Amino acid sequence: MCKGFLERKDVDERYTWDLSAIFKTEEEFEQRLDELIKLSYEIEKEFKGKLNNPKTINACLDKLRDLYEIRGLLSTFSYLSVAVDQKNTENQTRQMKTSTILSEARSRLSFVESEIIQLDEEVIQRTLDESEENKNYLKEIIRSKPHTLHPEVEKTLSALSNVLEAPYQIYNRAKLADMDFGTFSVDGREYPLSFVLFEGKWEYENDTEIRRGAAEAFSNKLKEYQHTIAAAYQTQVQKEKTIANLRGFNSVFDSLLFSQKVDRELYDRQIDLIMGHLAPYMRKYAKLIQKIHGLEEMTFMDLKLAIDPDFEPELSVEEARSYIEGALSVLGDDYLEMVNRAFDERWIDFVQNKGKSTGAFCSSPYGSHPFILISWTGRMREVFVLAHELGHAGHFYLAHKNQNIFNSRPSQYCIESPSTMNEMLMANYLMKNTEDKRMKRWVLSSIISRTYYHNFVTHLLEAAFQRQVYRIVDDGGSVNAALLSKLKREVLEEFWGDAVVINEGAELTWMRQPHYYMGLYPYTYSAGLTIATEANNRILKEGQEAIDDWITVLKSGGIYTPVEFAKKAGVDITTEQPLLNTIEHIGSIIDEIIELT
Repeated sequence: MCKGFLERKDVDERYTWDLSAIFKTEEEFEQRLDELIKLSYEIEKEFKGKLNNPKTINACLDKLRDLYEIRGLLSTFSYLSVAVDQKNTENQTRQMKTSTILSEARSRLSFVESEIIQLDEEVIQRTLDESEENKNYLKEIIRSKPHTLHPEVEKTLSALSNVLEAPYQIYNRAKLADMDFGTFSVDGREYPLSFVLFEGKWEYENDTEIRRGAAEAFSNKLKEYQHTIAAAYQTQVQKEKTIANLRGFNSVFDSLLFSQKVDRELYDRQIDLIMGHLAPYMRKYAKLIQKIHGLEEMTFMDLKLAIDPDFEPELSVEEARSYIEGALSVLGDDYLEMVNRAFDERWIDFVQNKGKSTGAFCSSPYGSHPFILISWTGRMREVFVLAHELGHAGHFYLAHKNQNIFNSRPSQYCIESPSTMNEMLMANYLMKNTEDKRMKRWVLSSIISRTYYHNFVTHLLEAAFQRQVYRIVDDGGSVNAALLSKLKREVLEEFWGDAVVINEGAELTWMRQPHYYMGLYPYTYSAGLTIATEANNRILKEGQEAIDDWITVLKSGGIYTPVEFAKKAGVDITTEQPLLNTIEHIGSIIDEIIELT
């Protein structure tokens, strides 16, 4: 498997995903695109101006479900083609063309929601009672009624949807197509550098000179693009504020939380409790890293260092598979079948190549199977990353099998619960199958450095920064590169205190994550992991009953609110106790690592 800077055409195909599962040929893609256009015109001709009774409304929504499925497949195929090679102009052209056509279709069909929403609630309720399939869609319409605009305005916003996504597109093009990190030098030796190499290799490098040299070169390149990225982000947040105002929300927070079906209390609690209660534990962990590595000072660019850097095994994709199967088999035969299909049918893109998106994600179009992107560097810690993404895959695989497309998408608040649960299960499996204290310490430190650091620290500090940005925007202000860096530095310094020196360049981490273009997403990682931690503790104590509850939750898709979702898994998130329990759980793991050390 390639670990270098190959072009996409030169990588080993065995370790790439197979998008022919969605469309086998370009001709098939074009046929489905034509089918979507035709179906959108048919729905408009047959139903526009006539949605005034339950029978007609449900007939319209039945056709709309078919269109949504085709739309998801087209959108996913065009996006995933670009995600593995941002430099491929043919794929870029296809994606832009597809986005334009989908925006036009969305605008054409905006009448559906607009006409239904103007009806008396009694008519909508009767429509809802007559169709189990369309119930969720109609319940959302009733909920959205106070924030819906005039039909022509809704049509215009739908027509502009492709343009409104431009900030995210600009961010990705700058980050993945234009930024060329080249190489960096340490003691006269040249080392290759890229987003993937920095985040997957150099941040974990034991040699302090190389690690810090890479961080300096990386941040210097980011700095060259800070004003462009800041302008894209400023456009994003002002767009969100404008839409919040148009729809009559009191704040941009209320607007963005509306779709998540949670209130401001749950959002603020997640950030405030972690900033206050978790920080002391993580400072203790940072001091342990400093001591183990003999660092004169602990800086931000040292935080990803391993507790036992000489121990972490390297392993192949095939070896990782056996760990994954062993850990996730606890979820039952159906779930394990999904895992095996993911490997056997090439649902996963492992390779590294020029222009590939950084990080890892899972995309799950309705009507096909999930697809996972990861950049495999052969480190044992990536077994946790892969388990995480398979958690997303398993969630949507089961939800799509058991729910229709209107009911399949859970609140964003819950999205990260199944993924982080799989990281817990991986840790359970590894701890159960070793008596080696060094291995136990490695597993525990991986849970802290990978699972909890990533979700409870990295993403939570993003959320705290993001909250500051939206407060400024809510008050009528704007942001620029200097202010964004200042805000990020303040959040980092507040959390790490005097335990960690926030070195120059650390403040530019606001440029590294795409989450800021996805609404209030960053805080949901810690929210999801809180639910997963509590549910995992149930599994360890109660066994099969807790597992059965968890599988039931995965199958539920979007039919529950976050509070209901958590309750079905045996967790009460209406109180702060689950979060406080999770923070104490993190603290106890850190204490155990110190004891083993």
